[in-house]
Amino acid sequence: MRLYVAYLATDGGADAVALGVRLARTMSAQLDIGMVLPPDRSAALHSGDFEDVLTSQATDWLTEATVGLPDDIEIRTHIAFHDSAAEGIITEAQRLGADAIVVGGSGGGIVGGHTLGSVVTELVHSAPLPIVLAPRGLRRSKVTRVREITCALGTRAGADTLFDTAVAASQRAQVPLRVVSLVALDRAAGYRGSPEEALADATRHAHERLDEARSHLPADATVTWDVVDGPTVEEAVNKLEWNDGDLIMVGSSRLAAPRRLFLGSTAAKMLRVLQVPMVVTPAD
Repeated sequence: MRLYVAYLATDGGADAVALGVRLARTMSAQLDIGMVLPPDRSAALHSGDFEDVLTSQATDWLTEATVGLPDDIEIRTHIAFHDSAAEGIITEAQRLGADAIVVGGSGGGIVGGHTLGSVVTELVHSAPLPIVLAPRGLRRSKVTRVREITCALGTRAGADTLFDTAVAASQRAQVPLRVVSLVALDRAAGYRGSPEEALADATRHAHERLDEARSHLPADATVTWDVVDGPTVEEAVNKLEWNDGDLIMVGSSRLAAPRRLFLGSTAAKMLRVLQVPMVVTPAD
């Protein structure tokens, strides 16, 4: 397994590296840390000089990024040039055979623990690989491994794939899996009943899905199921207990193209209040 960290020499980049190290250790994965730089568009310097200067600076930044990282993880660094930062990150991750892309917040349109800049926003609306979002300040955490995986499961098409992916991740990481059903999510998706009916439907769906899953869950799998309700997604999420070392997995919106990401409105609302990493998985 390989993880690609899209690095910038910023606090958000340091958060991404710290999360990449935590995930690599938990998942027994190789860690690739890369920088995607803009190509030379200026005639002011002799051909090649611009890229040489950028490469030298990026090499220094990557060296600094890897200082002090644990030696029990295989870590490699990479530099690439591309007209589009987001497309370059995707291209590099695919070239290396990465299973997921890890990014950090860099300022932007979502408040709370996560701030998404323009490049990260483009990634979570187009990437063909899972994107792992590191919340601000994760670099200061002393936790070295993932403690528990939470899977936010809805009732729309694609929920089964997300659940199976979460089960596989928890098995590889050898950590418990918590599956949550948010009643506010179902109401926002078009539910027209009363709050009591919404809660009853969500509870029934959760138990039905758990009963179906028990038949093919590994014997040693530790899976719990929670149904939480609230007038908003944010309030429902805040009813859940979160600990340092947790992460949450969500699926893409129904607007996503096949095998592509599209961060939906529910996941975006969750990002406003979550202080744990979020994994956004592609459609199908």
